[in-house]
Amino acid sequence: MAYENIEWDKLGFDYIKTDQRYLSHWRNGDWDQGKLTEDNVLHISEGSTALHYGQQCFEGLKAYRCKDGSINLFRPDQNALRMQRSCARLLMPAPSTEQFIEACKQVVKANERFIPPYGSGGALYLRPFVIGVGDNIGVRTAPEFIFSVFCIPVGPYFKGGMKPNNFVISSYDRAAPQGTGAAKVGGNYAASLMPGSQAKKNNFADCIYLDPQTHTKIEEVGSANFFAITHNDEFVTPKSPSVLPGITRLSLIELAQSRLGLKVIEGDVFIDKLGDFKEAGACGTAAVITPIGGIEYNGKLHVFHSEKEVGPVVSRLYAELTGVQSGDIEAPEGWIVKV
Repeated sequence: MAYENIEWDKLGFDYIKTDQRYLSHWRNGDWDQGKLTEDNVLHISEGSTALHYGQQCFEGLKAYRCKDGSINLFRPDQNALRMQRSCARLLMPAPSTEQFIEACKQVVKANERFIPPYGSGGALYLRPFVIGVGDNIGVRTAPEFIFSVFCIPVGPYFKGGMKPNNFVISSYDRAAPQGTGAAKVGGNYAASLMPGSQAKKNNFADCIYLDPQTHTKIEEVGSANFFAITHNDEFVTPKSPSVLPGITRLSLIELAQSRLGLKVIEGDVFIDKLGDFKEAGACGTAAVITPIGGIEYNGKLHVFHSEKEVGPVVSRLYAELTGVQSGDIEAPEGWIVKV
């Protein structure tokens, strides 16, 4: 889509080629200086480990246009730290926090015209990634690596934006016990393509995965984290070694405690105890917060607050989080990096 044809109020979550992206190569034990390029095509060896053995990881974060015209990057240091953990899990060198944030800043500045206007509900989504490349064929870590960051203007991840969506429990596992579930690696998402597609064919927004060990506890909602509000106004979210620790999830935990005065519980969320909750939601960088209207399990749909209206606690959390991101509400210290 050409820049001139972008309708800011109708943006979805689709690829749009922007002006420039950041590219850095790791060779002989170190990253090079990195540079911006207009070329959106990667040129890599046919033997690259990213292609054959899934040696790659990625991140997602957003830049927001504020009312005063300035630009907010939301918690990029946390994305850098998570990328470092993912890289360590897959035996890849990781960019430093400084390089990561600098790369993101360069990409935002170079593509500033693509940042959706303040008040449009959109943002500039950044996709940093690290891949194993270079001539290779054996099952081992790559001889070379690429770190890149590109960006696209986006609207809501789920169609319709901030309204309740229904989800269905999947019989498939997203990740293995003691596997790569806590790392943001492509293999986790490859495993989710088929169950996610089946859920959408059956008119659900996506599927929900149970823990791979016992299949009794909720872990993740498609590619987002799960949270729920108890009848006693407690904020509950799953804690498991195979759950990806989301930056939005982390932020909601802190806001629920400090701004809404909710008690936070990280622990088991048993699928047969859905009646304990009056509201529920999915949260992530792309989805922000998607209210969950109902969850279907074993042929029965459990409805939380409503299938049509967003509950009051989820609404307050959404308003607080998006207000902080867009600069309308004061952010906790260290959350915002100005570009």
